[in-house]
Amino acid sequence: MTRPLGTDRRIETRPAPPGLADAGLLGRRPTAAVVGGGIAGLTAATGLAERGVTVTLFERDGHLGGRVGGWADRLPDGTAVTMSRGFHAFFRQYYNLRSLLMRTDPALDRLAPLADYPLLDAQGRTDTFAGLPRTPPWNALAFAWRSPTFTPRDLVRINGRGALPLATVSVPETYHRLDGTDAASFLDTINFPDAAKHLAFEVFSRSFFADPRELSAAELATMFHLYFLGSSEGLVFDVPTEPFPQALWDPLAGYLTDRRVRIRTGTAVASLDRTAEGFAVTTAADTTQFDTVVLACDVRGLQQIIGASPTVGTPEWRAAVTGLRTAPPFLVRRLWLDRPVDSARPPFLGTGSVPPLDNISLLDRYEGEARRWAARTGGSVVELHAYAVTTDDRETLVKAVDDRLHTIYPETLDATVSASISLWREDCPLFGLGGFARRPTVTTPDPALALAGDGVRIDLPVALMERAATTGWAAANTLLSGWGLAGHPLRSVPNRGRIGWLNRLASTKHFGG
Repeated sequence: MTRPLGTDRRIETRPAPPGLADAGLLGRRPTAAVVGGGIAGLTAATGLAERGVTVTLFERDGHLGGRVGGWADRLPDGTAVTMSRGFHAFFRQYYNLRSLLMRTDPALDRLAPLADYPLLDAQGRTDTFAGLPRTPPWNALAFAWRSPTFTPRDLVRINGRGALPLATVSVPETYHRLDGTDAASFLDTINFPDAAKHLAFEVFSRSFFADPRELSAAELATMFHLYFLGSSEGLVFDVPTEPFPQALWDPLAGYLTDRRVRIRTGTAVASLDRTAEGFAVTTAADTTQFDTVVLACDVRGLQQIIGASPTVGTPEWRAAVTGLRTAPPFLVRRLWLDRPVDSARPPFLGTGSVPPLDNISLLDRYEGEARRWAARTGGSVVELHAYAVTTDDRETLVKAVDDRLHTIYPETLDATVSASISLWREDCPLFGLGGFARRPTVTTPDPALALAGDGVRIDLPVALMERAATTGWAAANTLLSGWGLAGHPLRSVPNRGRIGWLNRLASTKHFGG
């Protein structure tokens, strides 16, 4: 059994805004449109519906979950499978996401722990996170002591003054200090050892689907804090025991339907029109009036809706939306092989030091559907990811990632590929240099409109799926407060460094505090 909300005694909780318990007490139930059925939109819809707001959820795709969604597909032999965009790690410090999932799975029994997160470097050495102390700084010291690529001698060589922001993260202050520097340059400045850079780039930078030269150093520092230096939950994580729809989103859809949420999948919102009563929301099929709206879209979806909605927002705010950027494309390639992969292989391996491959997942080691297929056929299900793709020659890239698999796991070289599916996507936000100050926030110039998503600014130490869930709860709270309804608590790792004397040192003028 997993730990539903972690064990870190320093979890920070922002209490739920006070108010009425249910919108039925208002005399008239307000209405809200939530545009986007990913984590952010599902969270916002949950937060609103649980207070009795009448919610309609619009999702342009035919399935829920957004970038963590899944859909039905078939292999050439007719076997039904659930395809998705691949591996996602549900870390223990994803408190707000886990709170959402606990609505239908109170003990999080549909998540199972993976014991390690090994990372392979270009010389064939492997770093692991298994068995480390969970509490900083002992986790970092123990990791450096046993690492084949990050040695205790490297700790002495690091520029202590330059590296101080990694141990003293506070949002938004860290962004004010570091957002104008790229992640790769920041690591060079602090003398981060070349042999160990794969650790930072694989675990942190490339988790954002971005080249480290294009990623803000503030995002890198916040990631270090969230996963390692600011949390005692550790880098061990959980994964769903079945495909995403079955394990996560189908149960949540039932939960929302029971609370009067109307879910309209396969329905794209084309535009909004601000009216005296709220917003007219237009799709290809109809136009419906709502009191409020949460836009929980990806970057391009948000830009398209706002571009088609001239009555929404101020010129300055609309320009901020237009200025958002999308990360480079990435490849997800899933292979159904006719034989097993060596049983000693880990379920997940980070391979960013051997481009173009970024990781290898063995789905049949942890996902029920893939495990049943492998048991029935004697084969295995392998997934390959390549992030921040820079070539348009997709055929060559697919061959290159397959070749990397064969080099790293030679037992796959002679395997027959029973089936394969390759996905190409380009819809993740890019956190480039200097973008934090201009990034739209959950609140907007219009009190009846809120934003949510992993590309939306919120001044808490969160990232990726957890940022999506956190902004979803915050968007619901924003609208609920307008009606005098009670909100929902937000949790995070400490929004400051865990080592007091380093925080005090960082605040001195000598260190530019």
